[in-house]
Amino acid sequence: MSGFFGVVSKKDCVTDVYFGTDYHSHLGTSTGGMAFWNGKSFNRSIHYIESTPFRTKFESELPRMQGNMGIGCISDTEPQPLTVRSHLGQYAISTVGRINNMYEIVEKSFTHRNIHFLETSKGTINPTEFVSVIIDQENSFRDGLLKAQELIEGSCSILLLTPKGIYACRDKLGRTPLLLGEKEGAFCVSFESCTFANLGYRFKYELGPGEIIFLTEEGFEIVKPAEDKMKICAFLWVYYGYPSSTYEGMNVEVMRHRNGAAMAKNDNENIDLVAGIPDSGVGHAIGYSNQSKVPYGRPFIKYTPTWARSFMPQDQNIRNLVARMKLMPIPELISDKRLLFCDDSIVRGTQLRETVDLLYKCHAREIHIRSACPPLVFGCKYLNFSASRSDMDLVARKAIIELEGKEPESFEAYCDPANEKYDCMVNCIRKHLNFSTLKYQNIYDMLDAIGLDKNKVCTYCWNGKE
Repeated sequence: MSGFFGVVSKKDCVTDVYFGTDYHSHLGTSTGGMAFWNGKSFNRSIHYIESTPFRTKFESELPRMQGNMGIGCISDTEPQPLTVRSHLGQYAISTVGRINNMYEIVEKSFTHRNIHFLETSKGTINPTEFVSVIIDQENSFRDGLLKAQELIEGSCSILLLTPKGIYACRDKLGRTPLLLGEKEGAFCVSFESCTFANLGYRFKYELGPGEIIFLTEEGFEIVKPAEDKMKICAFLWVYYGYPSSTYEGMNVEVMRHRNGAAMAKNDNENIDLVAGIPDSGVGHAIGYSNQSKVPYGRPFIKYTPTWARSFMPQDQNIRNLVARMKLMPIPELISDKRLLFCDDSIVRGTQLRETVDLLYKCHAREIHIRSACPPLVFGCKYLNFSASRSDMDLVARKAIIELEGKEPESFEAYCDPANEKYDCMVNCIRKHLNFSTLKYQNIYDMLDAIGLDKNKVCTYCWNGKE
């Protein structure tokens, strides 16, 4: 995944962009970058953040940066923002999303012999550069952004910083959020609304699907109105959104409390303690505890001084090691206890299995797992937060193939919690991961906890429906 933040201000905005970008660090693991317009030229810096937090990479550079307009990005994939000079002028650009038909468009672009793309060391094209090339083929930034929306399949939200202001463009189906904040003399645009409060901004406006606005220090204008159709990602609330952020009027932590409470209403397990798998499972567990009246506790503590995020390393084996090393058990709260853990989701199950093994070594009597969303049967094809995951890596998909002996022609029965095949799949996963019991939140209660029109929320990961 990735996240970005931009500011236009009557004063220098470097500090705001620095902290606003840093507040998106939970969304990306690879690179961080910022670009500023100082009235004469662009000043840009990009660093790798796989093993070091964003703030520490840029702290020493702040004194030499200046500008009253700037954008920043935390990226899970390509280095950005990029700075570009074309017939449209100078600009900086950052993107969030996933482009599924990039190479198809690239091949068509080669019919124009003056088009070329720089390749990374891995032989891939930078998607943000690709978007800039689409924009540069049009006669204005507005037309270029409209063309990008028309051509791109998947999702793509864009921040485009020009010497006159910032264009903010939400992806055409609104799969990811884009929000506008304001304070005296300044406006900001952000993926996460949690950036607003500590920087003094107030929520002003939430862009709709496909909407484009142009920001200056004096205000904003709508360049293209919002579309009616929306498919915002449900995982924003379940997993990767920050607890203090709000999208489409629903706060993440509030949704998680409601979701956990709904799980508890459908459960009758006899347990001693409810806990959350940190960090994103905690809100669901608090909701479960409040509803069930079973005490909430922390049978293990996450050691964050050196390993803030288990997914920071790009290598999966290293990520698993970090995830295991940073959870420190409290044997006095585990021994001879019947424990119920809420987790945001179960993807591969590798880290959770190792956590459960650790708890059994501390003499837990029973370990019951509750997933805050349905079984993941399909890998996401719209956003990059799960782009590296093959469907075959999903523990639910592996269970289905084990039960069927092959990949079935249809997965519909395994997506239906009322179907016998669904129960068989869940039990197969439970045995494989060594849980006392395993239950998944059903898709209907999860959507009710989000509270939006169900037709506006993407549930592809769980039921394969677009």
